[in-house]
Amino acid sequence: MTTSMLLPMSAFALAASISPGPVNLVCLSTGTRYPVSKGLIFVTGSTLGFIALFLTIGLGLHSVLELVPGFNALLQWAGIAFLLYLSVQLIRDNGHLTEPDVSQAPGFATGAMMQWLNPKAWLASASGIGAYTHGQDTAALILFAMIYLPICWVSLSCWVYAGASLRRYVQRPSVLVWLNRVLALLLTASCVYLLIE
Repeated sequence: MTTSMLLPMSAFALAASISPGPVNLVCLSTGTRYPVSKGLIFVTGSTLGFIALFLTIGLGLHSVLELVPGFNALLQWAGIAFLLYLSVQLIRDNGHLTEPDVSQAPGFATGAMMQWLNPKAWLASASGIGAYTHGQDTAALILFAMIYLPICWVSLSCWVYAGASLRRYVQRPSVLVWLNRVLALLLTASCVYLLIE
């Protein structure tokens, strides 16, 4: 492993982390509804959940999953079901911003669990590991995870801050209902994409 790989690894981590996906959309939604500090707890759980998934796949889970017939399909359907559940929750929201009940904000555990049910996270992990660590290179895998950790956290945090910036524009219920429906549509579209891919 040479230092010349650090820049490509960083670029891959940034592209995979900051591009829109289910976790990013939840970060955006959380930023519009709850204090930024609550959103950052979700971001921390999501980041550490992703790193755990990344290392687990890199250390051999991907090979094991290929040996268990149907497990990949089961995982994909569980992820799609979870994303559709989130979509329904967004559609059902009436858009009235009362004083937010911070106990209902998605937390650390939700963030970590979402990554394990997020097909984008599985794809980013498997493709990144395949492209940059060349199989059994544990040192390269750990280095890649260490690069990914801050990049993923900062990228997801940007989505929370973007949501917080939108908060002043969504004070009217009709605007928030519209935003929630757009987010729900994007989540549903990501499910459709996963089904036809």
